[in-house]
Amino acid sequence: MALHLTTAGESHGPGLTCIIEGLPAGLAIEREAINRDLSRRQLGHGRGGRMKIERDQVQVTGGLRHGRTLGGPIALQVLNRDYANWEERMNPWPVPAGLQEVHLPRPGHADLVGTQKYGLTDVRDVLERASARETAARVAGGAVAKAFLAALGVTVRSHVIQIASVHAPRREDLQARDFDAVDESPVRCLDAGASREMVVEIDRLRKANESLGGVFEVIAFGLVPGLGSYVSWGERLDGRLGQAILSIQAIKAVSIGDGFEVAGVPGSKAHDEIFYEEMRGYHRHTNRAGGVEGGMTTGAPLVVRGSMKPLPTLTKPLRSVDIATHEPAEALRERTDSCTVPAAGVVGEAMVAFVLADAYRQKLGGDHIDDAVGALRAYEERIAWRRS
Repeated sequence: MALHLTTAGESHGPGLTCIIEGLPAGLAIEREAINRDLSRRQLGHGRGGRMKIERDQVQVTGGLRHGRTLGGPIALQVLNRDYANWEERMNPWPVPAGLQEVHLPRPGHADLVGTQKYGLTDVRDVLERASARETAARVAGGAVAKAFLAALGVTVRSHVIQIASVHAPRREDLQARDFDAVDESPVRCLDAGASREMVVEIDRLRKANESLGGVFEVIAFGLVPGLGSYVSWGERLDGRLGQAILSIQAIKAVSIGDGFEVAGVPGSKAHDEIFYEEMRGYHRHTNRAGGVEGGMTTGAPLVVRGSMKPLPTLTKPLRSVDIATHEPAEALRERTDSCTVPAAGVVGEAMVAFVLADAYRQKLGGDHIDDAVGALRAYEERIAWRRS
């Protein structure tokens, strides 16, 4: 049994849709939990005017009854309040002629290549779907995946560890409870001093008409060893996580654990030594591998980092070319954020949660949530795994 997640919709269209297929029946879903994650996706110092318009709320149009899954596909919708201001330009049906096409692709965005690939003449046909607004649907679906993981004892959290040139001090001992107040930071950073410096950096570069990138970290706690597999490249969990994180708009790199750091140290400093105690079972004193070895979870916290480039829409546009005339021009100047790294971390949570939920579904099966929980308990007993 595998999970499938599909989204549909455009940035300024009527709304966004997420369909999740493959979850067992009987799983309790809380509307407030989905709406809370949707709200968290809108957080962060450096967001633009769009976040003052949208107040994302989920609408369920299928797959749930009285707050529990029925075993069939779950359909979620997030309406775009801003559609009222774009109804003529983004109407699904024909409107009177005379709408002005957009011919100014932005460097760093899908605009130019999208028009080439699909034979389009209006850049808006590309940018509306390529927009990161699409991730609202993914976050809604990810919240459902989190509910499934929670029933299996798994928690997924995120925080920001870098914005532009500002780095937060590294912490090796993070627990799930350490993230309880992370959303109170204006940049979702666990370190108060770094948080203040990040805000200053955003303000400084925003005044200079610049956008900012950074790095977020997603950590999953409570995972059983053995999710994923080494027997086939397509089943390696780190490969699936890498694809999921890189699918987020503007993400240019991903690492599992100390993925980049271990490239510069000798082998004795790169790996996690194995120990055994009767009361604890197998365990490690370090987690440089980020909870994944050989494409499988080790039982340690899963640590995934995503590196986000500065957003391609700038208040002082870069040079481009008019695709209708081929004349030099400035790139499209669209309403935009200056920094969305804090929001990207929430999207990263959703994508990691979906990949992990899919891995559990493939491993445990079951038509009802109780079947999955029972299969997990039997597996934990077979491998004598002790939750820490």
